[in-house]
Amino acid sequence: MSAMFSAAWGRPAPRPEGDEGADAREPHLRVHAVRIFVRDQERSLRFYLDRLGFRLAYDARLESGQRWVAVSPPDGSTVLSLIEARPKTPEHKLIGRSTQVVFVTEDFPAKFHQWHQRGVRFRHTPRLTRIKYERRAAATETPAGEAGPVWGGMFARFEDLDGNSFTLASFDEESRAVEAQRRALAEKRESERRGAHELEIARQVQARLFPQRLPPSRTLEYAGLCVQARQVGGDYYDFLDLGQDRLGLVVGDIAGKGIAAALLMAHLQATLRSQCAIALQEPARFLRSVNQLFCENTIESAYATLFFALYDGAEQRLRYANCGHLCGLVLGPDGAVDRLESTTTVLGLFGEGEWDCAIGERRLGAGDVLALYTDGVTEAFNEAGEEFGEERLIDALCRGRDLPAPAMLDAVVGDVRRFSPHEQHDDVTLIVARCRGGS
Repeated sequence: MSAMFSAAWGRPAPRPEGDEGADAREPHLRVHAVRIFVRDQERSLRFYLDRLGFRLAYDARLESGQRWVAVSPPDGSTVLSLIEARPKTPEHKLIGRSTQVVFVTEDFPAKFHQWHQRGVRFRHTPRLTRIKYERRAAATETPAGEAGPVWGGMFARFEDLDGNSFTLASFDEESRAVEAQRRALAEKRESERRGAHELEIARQVQARLFPQRLPPSRTLEYAGLCVQARQVGGDYYDFLDLGQDRLGLVVGDIAGKGIAAALLMAHLQATLRSQCAIALQEPARFLRSVNQLFCENTIESAYATLFFALYDGAEQRLRYANCGHLCGLVLGPDGAVDRLESTTTVLGLFGEGEWDCAIGERRLGAGDVLALYTDGVTEAFNEAGEEFGEERLIDALCRGRDLPAPAMLDAVVGDVRRFSPHEQHDDVTLIVARCRGGS
């Protein structure tokens, strides 16, 4: 910092030769306010708002008790501070002066007639002007001193209620610039509107990719949900009906966020559902096929974590594969916690011959609670920067274990939201299931 300023405070020191980086950019600077001295603030305020169509920028009381009122033209780029000057003060003598303030419009006749009809007092009828100006010397411009193009315009001077005079003007170059800016702004707004509309459609489409019904199970009560941080996201959960009281439970997390992650999530969902016919007899082969298809149809850097569980209601047996995902949790009626750790690596990074998975197995007894979740649950953080974490999740599950599965789900998510009430930064996805025991 000290190298950038000379000893004389406020005078910029010469920049090192060749310093053309981001620090070499000129700091932003624009005119904020022009002081206009008036006799009665409220009376003047009505003139600028009602007759000129300006907007109220500020209306506040300073610590001194003085009222600070400011107005701005519709574009809001510069404000006029209306200062009520007390009699017999130097400021009072400045009331009724020529302010040298010029208001520029791209449609002079329309603005002139509008203000004239509202009672604005003009000193003279509109006048035409033609100006020839000289360009600065630059590699792509006219040489220094050589005349540039001639352009014209119109102007008229008007007064406010206190006789302060201003100029209303329109210049050819300025009009074209204003119109170009207006078109660019309109195009930007239309683009944003289309983008928001398309994103809403994407949100609705993705919402339909999540389970719309729960396959029946005699011995397992279960529910799942995904609360997305954005309109679309990369978290995924599913329930696959494999017939004969057998059920596939899936939780996945695509690397990344937004539209790209949502597209990969849709691809993973389609792949899982298209291949699930072989899941019942050969779960390892099923996952190898899913991984291979995911590899072949996504970019090299794309990957996903996945927890796939196959529940057999007749045997109350759970077979599972944890593909680089957070461990599943099984809470016993006695409070014991069993963690279903990773059995292989993530999907999508390794192709055929480089990726394989082991299948874990566990029986579920009456009262056992299974929880599968994404890191949006455990990594939600509070104002102190603490994460919700696995222990708080286990505690929330234990408190709600006697509730119906949907209510248990809502209770856990409610705990996460109370712990982390600020803006949600990641998708929150959770499946809970409780074993009822044999019939």
